[in-house]
Amino acid sequence: MRTFIKVYLLPMLFLVAITTQVSAQTRRTTTTEKTTSTTTRKSAVSKRIPSSKVTYKTPQKKVVAVRNVPNRSVINYKGQNFYYANNKYYTQSRGSYIVIAPKVGFRIKVLPANYRRVRFNNYDYYNAQGIFYIQINNEYEVVDPEIGTIVYELPYDYEKVIIDGQSYYEYANILYEKVQVDGVRAYEVVGIIDME
Repeated sequence: MRTFIKVYLLPMLFLVAITTQVSAQTRRTTTTEKTTSTTTRKSAVSKRIPSSKVTYKTPQKKVVAVRNVPNRSVINYKGQNFYYANNKYYTQSRGSYIVIAPKVGFRIKVLPANYRRVRFNNYDYYNAQGIFYIQINNEYEVVDPEIGTIVYELPYDYEKVIIDGQSYYEYANILYEKVQVDGVRAYEVVGIIDME
């Protein structure tokens, strides 16, 4: 009986143990490769970042002001008038109109030209020049996108920022990180800057 155990049973158990270990390593390796081929992440950023922690690579942002805004529509938001025309949002200051990033909650009746539909977590977002909208009845409301939302291009006037030593891209207070999706360069929403 001892000879049977030494000759047949122990080698069988040894082979089963090696096979199990190899298949476990193979599964672990496959999962890691799949994750890294889909997206590449440098670090995790929490959803809300105070503006005091954000360092812009270009310290002074150019302020664009115009004397008048023809064919504008008025957006009354929390008792203050803002203006929308030519796919841009404005506020009035000292007799001029200054281009601003729209505030969450602004509503417009028609989406800007060249918008793209972005589907994420069963929601349809409409991304127009870096601004995210959702449809509510017959209007489109400016919203913050969910963390993890992917877009394939950023507006031309995005900003490079540094948070805790890591580089990100910012547009309209939305933080993006460059990732690879199926071998294609994309940008993933990783946070929102809280303006103080």
